[in-house]
Amino acid sequence: MIKLEKFEKSDYNRLINWIDSERLMVVFGAHIFEYPITPQQLAIYTAAPNRLVYKVTDIKTQEVIGHAELNTIDYKNDSARICRVLVGNNNSRNKGYGTLIIKELIRIGFEDLQLHRLDLGVYDFNKQAIRCYKKCGFKMEGILKENCKFKNQYWSTYNMSILKNNR
Repeated sequence: MIKLEKFEKSDYNRLINWIDSERLMVVFGAHIFEYPITPQQLAIYTAAPNRLVYKVTDIKTQEVIGHAELNTIDYKNDSARICRVLVGNNNSRNKGYGTLIIKELIRIGFEDLQLHRLDLGVYDFNKQAIRCYKKCGFKMEGILKENCKFKNQYWSTYNMSILKNNR
């Protein structure tokens, strides 16, 4: 139903348009970007080593509906981190695409890259994402209390993981 393809320079403006608020930018990317995101920031982001950045396309409609990433790919320890997952097109939200994206990232990590462990961080208030990750087999490992500051608020982050042999 979806395919993940390399995120290219031609995809920059679509992502920039999807990230239409500073809050969404921080939920999406923590603090690796400054708001508003610019093509220059995305060029640096996509050039980083040990990072695979994807656009997500609906196979049936051929419409690009999202963004996803495997980051901190570590072949010595056979691990990576799922980051910056976004169903960016508002008309595509709440239709199960998030689950499909996570399952495809898991498949890429464990089958294509032959990794042993995948993890991710999710803000504690993002209940919908937490449900999605649990549905895909991720388990809670712990919480980083108030580790992210957004304006005058502190947000806490859950760390979740899945092991190749436990899915």
